[in-house]
Amino acid sequence: MMTTYYDEDQETAVLTGNCCDAYRSKTVLVTGGAGAIGSNLTRALAGHGARVIVLDNLSSAERWNVPSLPNVLFVEGDVLDEVKLKRVFFERPSIIYHLAAFFANQNSVDHPEKDLMVNGIGTLRLLEYAVFTGVERFVYASSGCSIYGSAAPLPLREEFMSMHLSTPYQITKMLGELYCNFFHHHYGVPVVKPRFFNSYGPGEIPGQYRNVIPNFIYWAMKGMPLPITGDGQATRDFTYVADLVDGLLRAGVMESAIGREFNLGSAAETRVIELAETINRLTGNQAGVCFTARRKWDTKSRLRACIDRAAEVIGYRPATPFDVGLRNTVQWFRDNWDQIEAAARFGPGASAALPLMSAVAK
Repeated sequence: MMTTYYDEDQETAVLTGNCCDAYRSKTVLVTGGAGAIGSNLTRALAGHGARVIVLDNLSSAERWNVPSLPNVLFVEGDVLDEVKLKRVFFERPSIIYHLAAFFANQNSVDHPEKDLMVNGIGTLRLLEYAVFTGVERFVYASSGCSIYGSAAPLPLREEFMSMHLSTPYQITKMLGELYCNFFHHHYGVPVVKPRFFNSYGPGEIPGQYRNVIPNFIYWAMKGMPLPITGDGQATRDFTYVADLVDGLLRAGVMESAIGREFNLGSAAETRVIELAETINRLTGNQAGVCFTARRKWDTKSRLRACIDRAAEVIGYRPATPFDVGLRNTVQWFRDNWDQIEAAARFGPGASAALPLMSAVAK
């Protein structure tokens, strides 16, 4: 059994136990490994003795975010590139974490065909290579913010799925789960389907299609008002990246996880207005907030995950208090500000039209 502790002085999650020992000498492929979740997962895997292959096209991340360690190999490329796929599978990974995705809701509304190619065909190709090479585990990063639609009762439980989804991203994340189900039942691929909720933490670079927390911190540190779509009363289930990594490490080796889907969230609701006020306070931003209309696809007024199944199946228990996680994230921004400012990915004129940016999108 693996236990997660939080050492506030060290500002790092410390994972111990037999589950982590199981990664020693394993070769693990992490697609999307330059992103916030992927880079933190890569660092944890490498620390537990795994040889990690990172595949990332750097479309929404930076090379400097990938840990520079002797047991980490970085391959720049995407999941639609057959040459790059052959390159990484030549390393014979025994465990695959498929985190790469065309992220996220508004991006998919703007570019639905690209979303289908990356999230649909890309996932299909990864699963096909998993069959050909006989992997021991295929962990597919699904989305709790996508699967349940807007009408699901709270807390969100795995038994509820909606056919009334609001964006192409939500559709293709469900499609990925359905492909995983097919490959599990037809070919015996040992798949696991964790569903993420509003992840945040060190490693996520702000940008036009990124999550609310890195964007809020970025704008606050630049002394700009934080844009909130709606009245700010909407809630989200913000989950710290170290807790997600803990769940993923468990999902990658525990037999009880095979064939299952489960929520990896915090099981707590935070109002967006409270989030904005907290970030302004932590950064000393005096510009306050501004409000604009919610976008058509943004139909979820509340999100809160039920994590009972994850606790039962893999022993998942998030351990990071929200205020601690936010402080850590703000500190990461301060420590890496020059690189973050240079890499922030906003479209032309986006910073001058902040209300166009959604404050509650995943």
